[in-house]
Amino acid sequence: KSTSYIYYSWTSGGTPVLRKAMAEAQPTSDTVGQEAIDQEQVVDPWSVSGGADGRIDYNKLLEQFGCSRLTEDLVERVERLTGRPAHPFLKRGIFFAHRDLHEILDCYEKGIPFYLYTGRGPSSEALHLGHLVPFMFTKYLQDAFKVPLVIQLTDDEKSLWRGLDIDEARRLARENAKDIIACGFDASKTFIFSDFEYVGGAFYRNIIRIQRCVTMNQVRGIFGFTQEDNIGKIAFPAVQAAPSFPDCFPHMFGQRKDVRCLIPCAIDQDPYFRMTRDVAPRIGHQKPALIESKFFPALQGESGKMSASDMNSAIFVNDTPSQIKDKINKYAFSGGGATVEEHRVRGANLAVDVPWKYLNFFLEDDAKLAAIGEDYSSGRMLTGEIKKELITVLTDLVSRHQRARAQVTDDVVDAFMAVRPMPCV
Repeated sequence: KSTSYIYYSWTSGGTPVLRKAMAEAQPTSDTVGQEAIDQEQVVDPWSVSGGADGRIDYNKLLEQFGCSRLTEDLVERVERLTGRPAHPFLKRGIFFAHRDLHEILDCYEKGIPFYLYTGRGPSSEALHLGHLVPFMFTKYLQDAFKVPLVIQLTDDEKSLWRGLDIDEARRLARENAKDIIACGFDASKTFIFSDFEYVGGAFYRNIIRIQRCVTMNQVRGIFGFTQEDNIGKIAFPAVQAAPSFPDCFPHMFGQRKDVRCLIPCAIDQDPYFRMTRDVAPRIGHQKPALIESKFFPALQGESGKMSASDMNSAIFVNDTPSQIKDKINKYAFSGGGATVEEHRVRGANLAVDVPWKYLNFFLEDDAKLAAIGEDYSSGRMLTGEIKKELITVLTDLVSRHQRARAQVTDDVVDAFMAVRPMPCV
């Protein structure tokens, strides 16, 4: 199985060039079915655990979920249509799977409108870097395609699953909205909403339409619900599905049903939208398209997603430079040798090295990244040196985010969350 994020090739002039490891596209399927991958690997919207070695087998996920692999041809088409370079997350295979992305690109090429939909379940005061990934990518998509965006804050979900007090969940939604806004979204094209505040009217009518189409047996098969789960959990998937349909937002799209939706998200959210795609034509809507990412690993290694409840598993956007340095040096799992001598001989195992994986996400310079990968895997660069490089990159990223967030006042949040006319399409 393939676990590398990127491979290297070299041009005749000796310049390092990043080349994605692209396999053949997997067959697509929207069949609603059992979502447990197997006894060793489990990926669903609430829990992620790898196989026997603790790592996620993404090839197996593609096969079991029925997604298509995002091929180099599609990445090149995005570049051609938008007239700008592909985001590093695309070039490096971090966003690696899709459903019907080619249809969205067809729409764009023909001048047919579409919109973006992504979300966040607010359960902590601040986002960690893994939470930032879909928003950074969504910001790129909004800028590249110049399209409207809706961002759902599922404060109701966190109250149902985490037992958060409703008022506390609402407060965290606004705090998280500040971090999201700090990513630089276009206020004239972006609507951020809290489920507790917005759900009603046309949105609620679509929720009911969705709920009537999904049986208890289906929802158990998709999400693994048991008789011990509260009824709110069982009803919630329709709430996350509904923003896929444009008439949930009459202030943006009126009653139109012909505006396609593209959802950037991590692949653990796929079960929601397989259900949505199954239901959509039965209630007179088009299927949403998806573009899906791999997981951002915890500092301790690629054994699943990071946890907002474990401060030492992640770098948070409110961490200080000293906290970032301490976490990387103490907790970032290394694939380097046990001793300097061993490392010089054998080099680092990039497949398990967390500093290397983090640089794949956040070091923008392709040539520099390739050089680090070559030096570190050959043993010329030591673990302490790659960690030092990562500390510099993350400190700069987090500092820039903090400066942007400091400009996001309550009035700015209110403006993004206001239900207002948005002639976006």
